[in-house]
Amino acid sequence: MKKLNMRELLRKYNLILLLLVFMIISTILSPNFLTIDNFLNLLQQASIPGIVAIGMTTVVLLGGIDLSVGSVLAFAGMVSSMVAMNIGGIGGLLLAFLAGLCVSGVMGLITGLLISRFKLPDFIASLAMMEIGRGAALLTTSGNPVFGLSEEFHEIGGGFLLDKLAYTAIIWIILTVVFALLFKYTIFGRSLFAIGGNYEAAMLSGIKTKRNYTIAYILSGLLSGFAGILTASWMSTGQPTAGNGYELDAIAASVIGGASLSGGKGSVIGTFGGVFLLQIITNIFNLVGLPSYYQRIAKGIIIILALLLNNFVSSEQKKK
Repeated sequence: MKKLNMRELLRKYNLILLLLVFMIISTILSPNFLTIDNFLNLLQQASIPGIVAIGMTTVVLLGGIDLSVGSVLAFAGMVSSMVAMNIGGIGGLLLAFLAGLCVSGVMGLITGLLISRFKLPDFIASLAMMEIGRGAALLTTSGNPVFGLSEEFHEIGGGFLLDKLAYTAIIWIILTVVFALLFKYTIFGRSLFAIGGNYEAAMLSGIKTKRNYTIAYILSGLLSGFAGILTASWMSTGQPTAGNGYELDAIAASVIGGASLSGGKGSVIGTFGGVFLLQIITNIFNLVGLPSYYQRIAKGIIIILALLLNNFVSSEQKKK
């Protein structure tokens, strides 16, 4: 009975356990880790990849994958930056956001339609959109960053509440709550789990699988585009190389957070924890002054350990 209870606790709280372990390690390595300023800095640094990861989780619940998120982020950031640079005032800010969201939403729509209507594998369709998005981001200014953005534009992604809590962190937290409620209490949210769990059964039960697939990829595109606009705002620069590797971090965060790449399992709250854990790892290496390439090795090891742990817990559940 005791072993059974331990396995149940491990199943429910394995991510919290990982977070605690790495927080203890971080505190031992650097006394500066457990400070309010460092915690708020962690939230800010994790907010942009966290927003992208929410969209990735939406797709992963279906058993899909979206490799285009980093490129969509970059292209939307470039488009919004160019609009903000050429059109001033509040109207310019609104148009910059709308332009960035429009291009990212259309890119997500195309990817979704290629998968749901034309039966292309999600890996191939999103890989193609990844190349198109990155090429388009570089093409807009021949690979040059966009400078000269206004202070008003910078304030949206680079501003702070009470000079402490970044606006991007607040936005990330709000979006996490909104999507957690969406997944749990709406027909669309519950249908994602049903489709990911058994596509044929979901289709036979009357769930509009093609439509929901398309909507999921549109949401992934919109969230990536929104993250791209916030990135350009935060940096006060439209950078065509922004978002490199974000697709891998987003997938990793979803998996660490308990999502299954075969679909039907996952949560946006778990993804929030996964993003935060990856950021803690980055923070540890920054605090102790180790090169960034060690971070990639550490992230890979953490992903493997998280998958092994999830597989172990799942196998024990099946034995019951």
